[in-house]
Amino acid sequence: MLEIEFGQATHPGKVRTNNEDCTGYFEPRSRQEARSRGWFFALADGVGGSDFGEVASSKAIQVVCDEFSQCQENTSLASLLPRLIQHANAAVHDEGLVRERRGSHMATTIVTCALRHDQAFVAHVGDSRCYHVREGRAVAVTQDHTWVNEQRKLGLMSSADAETAETRHMLTRSLGPELFVTADTNAVSLRPGDRLILCCDGLYGGMQNSDIARIASQNKNLSEVARELVCFSVEADGSDNTTAMVIAIRSIEAMAMYRGRLYPRPGA
Repeated sequence: MLEIEFGQATHPGKVRTNNEDCTGYFEPRSRQEARSRGWFFALADGVGGSDFGEVASSKAIQVVCDEFSQCQENTSLASLLPRLIQHANAAVHDEGLVRERRGSHMATTIVTCALRHDQAFVAHVGDSRCYHVREGRAVAVTQDHTWVNEQRKLGLMSSADAETAETRHMLTRSLGPELFVTADTNAVSLRPGDRLILCCDGLYGGMQNSDIARIASQNKNLSEVARELVCFSVEADGSDNTTAMVIAIRSIEAMAMYRGRLYPRPGA
């Protein structure tokens, strides 16, 4: 069956005194629940400079984690995650309408990851990322919802220019400002030894992919690995809150589809 370990770490950075990042997770309470519901991880980054960023991120994490823990078993993860994010968006939007916060611009990014059997599904809004680390290489599963990334995809800006542009943190999508939001969802086929990294822009902004892969691949306690990722980034930059969740895949349950139903793959 799917067996994983995880660790996490966060740091306010060198500039800010408060930390607007928030994380949450759901850990199955039995082998049966691991098969029918799975594992769930989420990271939110309250938009810097906006009012009540820490309220927005904590509200989003509360909603997605609570609703994942109560979802119907064997629900399609690909359809569940965007629904959870939409519910979180509505909750953050409503928080901004509370009388004492009226006129504020509450917003947060979010990246979520649900794992079951031999698959991970990742859904996100904004520029918080998920990296897939395998055999010493780190590849971003998500694509940032930022103005410069949209320009890059249109061929109007090079990747090198996008990495250094002053507008690289300008979001085109986040939770809170609008009543409805669209999350992007991707699937990752898992192998034993894989690692998934959920992080905010404060982490990857101070690191190369090769740095993420090298540190994340270490055979150490995963909380220590997460701390090393965060400390490396803070030392290199430290201009923002910095948070990482590290998920290590120890074993999987290979599955096959037959007549619309999943079955353990023979001989796997």
